[in-house]
Amino acid sequence: MANEKLEDFIGYILIEKGLSKNTALSYKSDLRIFLQYLQNKNIPPENLTHEEITNFLWYLKTDKKLKARSIYRMIESVRQYYKFLISEDIIKTDPTVYLTVPKIPVNLPDVLNKQEVDKLLNSVNDSDDLSVRNRAMLELLYATGLRVSELINLKFPDININEKFIRIMGKGKKERLIPFGETAKQYIKRYLKIRKDKNTETVFLTRLGKGISRVEFWRQLKNAAVKAGLVQKVKPHTLRHSFATHLLAAGADIRFVQEMLGHSSISTTQIYTHVSKEYLKEQHTKYHPRS
Repeated sequence: MANEKLEDFIGYILIEKGLSKNTALSYKSDLRIFLQYLQNKNIPPENLTHEEITNFLWYLKTDKKLKARSIYRMIESVRQYYKFLISEDIIKTDPTVYLTVPKIPVNLPDVLNKQEVDKLLNSVNDSDDLSVRNRAMLELLYATGLRVSELINLKFPDININEKFIRIMGKGKKERLIPFGETAKQYIKRYLKIRKDKNTETVFLTRLGKGISRVEFWRQLKNAAVKAGLVQKVKPHTLRHSFATHLLAAGADIRFVQEMLGHSSISTTQIYTHVSKEYLKEQHTKYHPRS
């Protein structure tokens, strides 16, 4: 019964919940470990008690040596499985209801303060066509919080330069509109004046008129970071992280930031509230006369 219901559950989250194949495979991997444990203990899944599932989590920690993040994922997999069993009227009570979720350490993303962003952007000095393009890309990245993949694949039908808006089809085919400021607009206009290939819809191009790869963008960003003296702090997503942190630190509503970043869950965006507190502390320490 257990394996049969597991396959039913995987079909349910793929078809009815619309989750990705990779997510479904993660659930399946976790639940196979869980169901094998129950089989070894001669415990039918429908007879599981809160005490027995607590013993399972202790087994993961002590025998399997799993870290908090992996145990948290396992708990979520088991919870969703039992929600499914209840919805199918296979069980009447959910043994996972009162599970205590382990505290997961927050890995804060690297962010630049405003002065460091200025250093990075100003390190691209507009001395040639390539520099003009790079400055336009970096200004737009910081102005919008785009993912690098979204930036390098940006097409002309999706950008309104005069109205200062971008339309992005992000992860999960979710469309979002993102405004950008006057500074980014002016640098994009400067780039378009020197952009040679007029026959392709891709906005940012190489000298050969081809789309820019992620590797090439990272190389140009790294060069700018070296010039600015920030090489250890700058990664492809650094300007995206800084965009979100600076908005929240300035008082922007978290749901606005969630929409700009294209996060499906606000919990993903909430990490930046931790970062913005650290950012505010840093700014206070640096600039307040009695810090």
